[in-house]
Amino acid sequence: MIRITSPLYAAVAVVLLTACGSDSTTSDVATGTARGTLIENPPLRIASLDAATFTAQLNATASGQQLLAITGDAACGVDFYYVQYWTVGAAGEATTATAALMVPTGAIAQCSGARSIVLYAHGTQTDKNANIADITNSSNTEGALIAAMFAAQGYIVVAPNYAGYDTSSLGYHPFLNADQQSKDMIDALGAARTALPRTASSATTDGGKLFLTGYSEGGYVAMATHKALQAAGQTVTASAPMSGPYALEAFGDAVFYGKVNIGATVFTPLIVTSYQKAYGNLYASLTDIYEPTYAPGIDTLLPSATPIATLIENGKLPQTALFSSTTPITGNPALDAALAVPANPVFAAGFGASNLVTNDFRLSYVLDAVAHPDGAVPVPRPGVPLAAAPQQPLRMAFKLNDMRSWAPHAPVLLCGGDQDPTVFFSVNTGTMQLFWSALPAGLVTVLDVNAAPTAHDAFAAVKQGFALTEAEILSTGGQAAVVESYHTTVAPFCSAAARGFFSQF
Repeated sequence: MIRITSPLYAAVAVVLLTACGSDSTTSDVATGTARGTLIENPPLRIASLDAATFTAQLNATASGQQLLAITGDAACGVDFYYVQYWTVGAAGEATTATAALMVPTGAIAQCSGARSIVLYAHGTQTDKNANIADITNSSNTEGALIAAMFAAQGYIVVAPNYAGYDTSSLGYHPFLNADQQSKDMIDALGAARTALPRTASSATTDGGKLFLTGYSEGGYVAMATHKALQAAGQTVTASAPMSGPYALEAFGDAVFYGKVNIGATVFTPLIVTSYQKAYGNLYASLTDIYEPTYAPGIDTLLPSATPIATLIENGKLPQTALFSSTTPITGNPALDAALAVPANPVFAAGFGASNLVTNDFRLSYVLDAVAHPDGAVPVPRPGVPLAAAPQQPLRMAFKLNDMRSWAPHAPVLLCGGDQDPTVFFSVNTGTMQLFWSALPAGLVTVLDVNAAPTAHDAFAAVKQGFALTEAEILSTGGQAAVVESYHTTVAPFCSAAARGFFSQF
């Protein structure tokens, strides 16, 4: 869920830096603060990119050629707009937020007229100033990827920065809060639809088809948004959540039992702050959860304008040690063994002497999981149900935001990689697959990009491309590099699968 720059992403960002221009216009400024209100209309156009230059410059580098092998040559130019709108925070408080609106341009039919919209949710970002609309920023790798994958192929793209980022007036980010984040997405979509007719790209219009996708945190947000739109009776053509933590209660249980995921020391304060703001019951004091070394100020630490590496270097967060290597002793031999430092070296890295979460809090969580077990972890039960009545506040919040609470009416593609050490595929995608197993055949499609292609496999090219990329990483950086980059490496291949999936509708 944390973004790691890869050669594929970097290639796009560098190209866009050399092909951008910006403009400014006189805009009307809204005075209302209702959800979905567009603050400035028309929005600022940050950059304009033509298809020929984009493709030519990607072809000029080896990494760019590798990316084009996944996305295909740009068929359309892209105009990038900066949309500002009103939404709400986790407690319903009014707040501003911002988003990217990417509009395809060009003379061919694929690039103008009535076009489908892709509403895209991005992955976890620790940089408070992140702005997915600013394609001139070389660190905006995810924005560049979706521009190449979707907008340059004829889709209108709406991609929120989320409340709490960029110039948002909210002082925190409602991380993995299904209610708030789906509202944020829907509000950004409404604002973008208001903006589109008054942009310089007004020859491109909303064709009425809506596709939802996103990666990692964004995969979760995409699914939550599909659920919310369906509940509101609004049309979703199809969705493709990618590598998301959908089964939050099961995922949380797996981590607290000891399968600590990569990035856990970053995700934990984001989650705790988010749910404390929403529900107010996770702690009375920060030391109820965090060790005294890290507790002061941790509730306002992330997202931050300070790079995450600097925060770790300055002792604000441990790099990997979520839990203490001196694990709690309960007197129950089986439970004590389950809480011990695991043999798996990836999970074992989540334990150490300078740990983030106290043993007391970990134990309170696990004892609740024992008393009120989740149906997917540690042993799957038929139907993989949520725990009936968890009592521990964090588990209660996880249950409330777990996606095992709905069933889609429109087609869904769930894409990920089954060796993901950041967002566990089997615990999340696999659990949703089991939960939805009784739905009509073909409504839910599950893709593991790590699997071998089968006969007549619609995703054979995606799987083969991922395998080749993993082999290249292994040959140049070794197994450690494969593990560290795995979650990010999956992203462009799942995005390509999502685009292929959407093209059917």
